[in-house]
Amino acid sequence: MLKRALLYTGVLCLFVSQLVFAQVHEFTLANGMKVLVKEDHRAPVVVTQVWYKVGSSYEHNGITGISHVLEHMMFKGTDKHGPGEFSRIIAENGGSENAFTGADYTAYFQQLEKSRLPISFELEADRMRNLTLPEEEFKKEVAVVMEERRLRTEDKPRSLTLEQFYANAFVTSPYHHPIIGWMNDLENLTVSNLRSWYQRWYAPNNATLVVVGDVNAQEVLSLARQYFEPLKVDQITPVKPRLEIEQRGPRRIVVKAPAKLPYLLMGYKVPVLNTASEEWEPYALEVLAGILSGSGSARLPRDLVRKQQIAASADVSYDLYSRLGDIFVFDATPAEGHSIDEVEQAWRDQVKRLNTGLVEEDELARIKAQVVASKIYEQDSIFYQAMQMGILETVGLGWQKLDEYPARIRAVTAAQVQAVAKKYLVDDQLTVAVLEPLPLKPDQPVQTPPKQ
Repeated sequence: MLKRALLYTGVLCLFVSQLVFAQVHEFTLANGMKVLVKEDHRAPVVVTQVWYKVGSSYEHNGITGISHVLEHMMFKGTDKHGPGEFSRIIAENGGSENAFTGADYTAYFQQLEKSRLPISFELEADRMRNLTLPEEEFKKEVAVVMEERRLRTEDKPRSLTLEQFYANAFVTSPYHHPIIGWMNDLENLTVSNLRSWYQRWYAPNNATLVVVGDVNAQEVLSLARQYFEPLKVDQITPVKPRLEIEQRGPRRIVVKAPAKLPYLLMGYKVPVLNTASEEWEPYALEVLAGILSGSGSARLPRDLVRKQQIAASADVSYDLYSRLGDIFVFDATPAEGHSIDEVEQAWRDQVKRLNTGLVEEDELARIKAQVVASKIYEQDSIFYQAMQMGILETVGLGWQKLDEYPARIRAVTAAQVQAVAKKYLVDDQLTVAVLEPLPLKPDQPVQTPPKQ
């Protein structure tokens, strides 16, 4: 069993190395714009993505949500292409397009038949520097974003709890702010704010172009020089570090909202690759996440959900590729007849188990193989190939970290997994948020789980 798992991990590592690293071509245009091209000739399609180093973690009080609002306005026209023209042109050419805003980036993408790549480049280059930002369109889009906030956060009890959780876990870190922004800031945002934000961050020397698909790297470079290189550079002033203050004890909050079921979030401050003093620690945390919930056979679904049956769901999440220090999060919903307190205690028992005993070698080998395999499965999609490179470049790690991943995961030991559990899964770094359900209707009584 152990030999088979180790062999499987080695084969996957070799495959990832060949698939990710060897085929990436990196260029820098004269204006500082980075271009990454990966040839994938399995189908005559291409994904193109433009990544900007700006997101909600670049924002401050008073303008939260501005990066996301600007993402909406990027579809509202330039002097050359009016509102909605970008989407119409892409659709007429058989393509699809969209955009997304994160804490550390804003990205725009299209998927097209490979011969249509110049169309994507022409449109993206135009709106990189030439948005008109009309007042009437701005008012419409801010209203759309506010409604999006109501529907996706304020009217969804788990999302509302998660937002409050991060706002309490982080005090000085900009991860305190939700990506969509606080409602009061959205209500008071002006088109002048937006125009300044656009001029500050949307420039070729603050962007990375990622292209993956049935293309020739040199031909892509030639097109990039044609469409993007004429764009003027701008002075990009880096944001201040805004590091999180030291947490000196556990924090607990209760969120009351109409909901069917209670919900538990427990999160611990942890390093990421950008902030770790020891580079092995984030990889050990990644393996730890896999041990706890990386598959249906992992400890949380096996023990809390199926064996003890005290949780309807239980999961952990961790992102080693964040720009700033982040949180290792446990979340769970109690099973019928069980309480939040029982689930929390079950989680603490899992942490104690990690602290007092090493993970068995066969379990560790199996989990590491699964963690690496999940990265390989993502490579089957040209969109996610591009996305992984875009994220790594934009948060300042460099796309080469993808190639390091399999070997780094394979090198993690049971002792290192135990070490990060002991060091970081401690109460002094813990924030707990509990969703306390209120009646879905004003006249409906609150349902409480029966005592065991």
